[in-house]
Amino acid sequence: MTDTPRQRWLVISHAFNMDGRASSHTITDKLPHLKAAGIEVVVLSGVSGEQDAELEHYRLWPAGPAGLRFDLRHVLRKRFGKGLTYRMLMLLASLLLVPGMVVEKLLRPLESSWSWWLPAYVKGRKLAHRQRFDLIYSTGGAYAAHLAGRALKFATGTPWLAEVHDPLVVPGTTPRTPHQKKQADIERQICTDADIAIWFTDQALASARARHPQLGDRGKMMLPGIDKPFDTLPPYQPGAKFVVGHFGSLSASRSLVPFIKALELLHLRRPDLIAQTELHIYGGMVDAPAQELLQTSPVGEQVRPFGRIEADPATGLSGRDQVLHRMRAVDVLLLLHGEDPLCEEYIPSKLYEYLWMQRPILSIVHRNPQMSAMIRGEGHVTVETGRSSGDSAPEVVAQPLANELESLYERWRSAGLPDSAQGSPYTTQAAVTRLVGWVGELDSPRP
Repeated sequence: MTDTPRQRWLVISHAFNMDGRASSHTITDKLPHLKAAGIEVVVLSGVSGEQDAELEHYRLWPAGPAGLRFDLRHVLRKRFGKGLTYRMLMLLASLLLVPGMVVEKLLRPLESSWSWWLPAYVKGRKLAHRQRFDLIYSTGGAYAAHLAGRALKFATGTPWLAEVHDPLVVPGTTPRTPHQKKQADIERQICTDADIAIWFTDQALASARARHPQLGDRGKMMLPGIDKPFDTLPPYQPGAKFVVGHFGSLSASRSLVPFIKALELLHLRRPDLIAQTELHIYGGMVDAPAQELLQTSPVGEQVRPFGRIEADPATGLSGRDQVLHRMRAVDVLLLLHGEDPLCEEYIPSKLYEYLWMQRPILSIVHRNPQMSAMIRGEGHVTVETGRSSGDSAPEVVAQPLANELESLYERWRSAGLPDSAQGSPYTTQAAVTRLVGWVGELDSPRP
């Protein structure tokens, strides 16, 4: 990679330098490797992330009132916290922006950040006029980045690489709402006009290509991965309790209910196990269906929510760094894939972090053979759902979960579940090597 001629890339990423945001880490983790490959990176981002001290980085506000209010909320909360000053300023901003938001909602009922593409396009065109780029690289996350990337390709004649994080069309559905139709149209634009278009699973790429055969071999699949998060792994020490840790967001479609029901099954047959077991939850609130179940569940005391971990100014550790340390401290990592149709074409970024922790992973995977193969290939456990009618019901999933958890508990009780001493093959460095190779195949000589 170090022999690659020096190039200049414009990276367009609405979420950039945002602690704990997967769509941010997907691009920021690549930067050291791009630099090592001799690539100068200029970044256009939204205002919610931190200003980068090393790169040429421009933070831009969106053009529309809905986007302004959304981004302003993040900026003010970071500056003033959630207290009275924040609430008063947001009230004033809302009063000023609501009339425009109503008009925008009537004319363009899309996601709030859609209008960010226009400032990104204007700034990108000015920068390209000053000194041309070898590549326009839109990554998201927010689809506004791809709108700006495509517009800049046609305005400047620069090759365009579009990196699609989550599928833009829900599998098995026909887009009906204005938002869904817009996403479907953006997918069409990417498949038609991008010089390189990247998806993060085999099935996501196959589905996009089936809808838009013109994509051809310009479509690529790349597992984003993450690099080794620690030079030296923090030590794992088994404690008095058997701790299962879940890290990441929860929702009605990615719910703790099956796992709680598994604990309830074990409560009946293995009360000794339940007495020594705790479920620690990091990253957000317990989902509503699980919260309702826990109100009457006999295992409610075993569930301990810790919420979102923020940056610690006393230690200098980011929220992400603290979460990685806590992943190392648990006995078992719980990974919930969800039951949304998008799961067929989506791999949670949390998996790549889990695979570096050398702790056992217990996962529920919904209709995603590629993800199941990755987890099992590294010696971990999956309970697969969505393969037959009724196998996704919480009561059905609970039984194999309970069996696997009991097996892990017995190993923990006898030998302490030692580390696997096995790293992950899914690295950012490997992803960047592939990406740079694809770009190198493009015919874009500098004048």
